[in-house]
Amino acid sequence: MNICVARQPIFDRTKRLHGYELLFRGPLERALEEGGGDAATVSVLTHGFLLIGVDTLTHGRPAFINLTRRLLVEDVITVFPPDLVVVEILEDIEPDREVLQACQRLKKGGYILALDDFTDRASMGPLVELADIIKVDFQATPPEERRRLIRVYGGPQRAFLAEKVETQEQCQEALQEGYTYIQGFFFSRPHLVTGQDIPAYRLHFLNTLYELQQPDVSFDMLADLILRDLSLSYKILQFVNSAYFGLRHRVRSVRQALVLLGLEEVRKWATLLALTGIGQDKPAELAVHAAVRGKFCEFLGVGAGLRERATDLYLTGLLSLLDGFLDRPLAEIVADLPLHEDVLAALTEQTGPLAPVYRLALAYERADWERAEAWVAQVGLRTRDLPEFYYQAVRWADGVFYYTPSPDHALRPEPR
Repeated sequence: MNICVARQPIFDRTKRLHGYELLFRGPLERALEEGGGDAATVSVLTHGFLLIGVDTLTHGRPAFINLTRRLLVEDVITVFPPDLVVVEILEDIEPDREVLQACQRLKKGGYILALDDFTDRASMGPLVELADIIKVDFQATPPEERRRLIRVYGGPQRAFLAEKVETQEQCQEALQEGYTYIQGFFFSRPHLVTGQDIPAYRLHFLNTLYELQQPDVSFDMLADLILRDLSLSYKILQFVNSAYFGLRHRVRSVRQALVLLGLEEVRKWATLLALTGIGQDKPAELAVHAAVRGKFCEFLGVGAGLRERATDLYLTGLLSLLDGFLDRPLAEIVADLPLHEDVLAALTEQTGPLAPVYRLALAYERADWERAEAWVAQVGLRTRDLPEFYYQAVRWADGVFYYTPSPDHALRPEPR
């Protein structure tokens, strides 16, 4: 079974994470494209999602899942509880009797219904009446039509979701027009600021980031660097003592964490924490997204036989979103960091020995399956390897950002 699943975040009006749309490609999709698809194929998809674990991919937040007509009328989605999924009805589904009956069953069962890529046509009236969320493509729908849809179909029982929102300017437009939810990679795209200094708190974390990338950083230098920052020290100790690591005995000092995890692992953790500090005024999902991308690049590289470049690949993925954190061009930011030349080449020009893995990660997370398959062949992996690497990267990021500290974790960093 070969089911590829990526996820795209959905935010509410306060830019807090609301849920994820799960984007997939698998045997069922290919079968449907060829005009096939039967109960056995539907079962493959169902078990595939169950094996991957929707709750793991979304960390308990709603999963927006596209349903074809066949999946809708066969009630496949009811294998998941209604508080875990949002049913997305594809734009090419006509509201015939079977479709409407299926939607009514789902509504009675407590499921939330969303109309994907909505366009206003007379036949959609019955589905609109049942819909809880209407999704509007911000790239394909003119501004006046976006506003008209809200005026005509909006109300207290129906929310609007702006999808394919790629810039901060589009996000502001959506909020001003009355959209409740925003979907897209706007949160990772920089809102470029010129003629303005970087705030002091960001400079502090940027300097820490700079020191962490020094090629000759030693055990003592890294420990000293972390101990300079009480917040960084405390978070390192929290993470190491979280349920993610499952340690039998608590780690009480940064130096002990260094010994336990090793120089390179602590360097990775500290770099991620410094990046998170830089993005204090950004949506929290930006740091999660950076962590997933960094670890995904690392896992892909190890699988492709580049174990010795694991740290460089992790940093390539992690730092690729620095422009979103600092609202400045990426090439301008990384030029001042002491990064390996291969990392710089991948980040600024998408060239060099690390670029194929990096470009594969970008294609996969955007569900650009055609490009992903092209890059997968180049790096020497198999398509069926990708979901497991992505799944493990998501799990790792969850361990970082949704860790469970020990109940008695009142830890105090040792004095310098």
